[in-house]
Amino acid sequence: MLHHAPASRVTYVIIYVMLIALTAATTGIAFLDLGKFNAVLAIMIAVMKATLVALFFMHLRESLRLTWVMTSVGLVWLAILIVTTVADLLTRGWLGVPGS
Repeated sequence: MLHHAPASRVTYVIIYVMLIALTAATTGIAFLDLGKFNAVLAIMIAVMKATLVALFFMHLRESLRLTWVMTSVGLVWLAILIVTTVADLLTRGWLGVPGS
């Protein structure tokens, strides 16, 4: 197994401050009336936070390629589940009411 030098404390502090700032941004946009874009912005911020946590605190940045492949497979599967769920929700009314 390859061993890389761990990130410095300064790096962890910077990532921590960024996570706090992104959490504050999520809270801030919750009070704004942006219509449908509230959810879009909240999800974008959540993806940024998850990426930071995975790369630095879960040490994905320094891991082997196999770990990257397995992470990518998981993310592709998540995307498939989200797309099929949204497709189902958007097409529910296409066939009309059953029994009419």
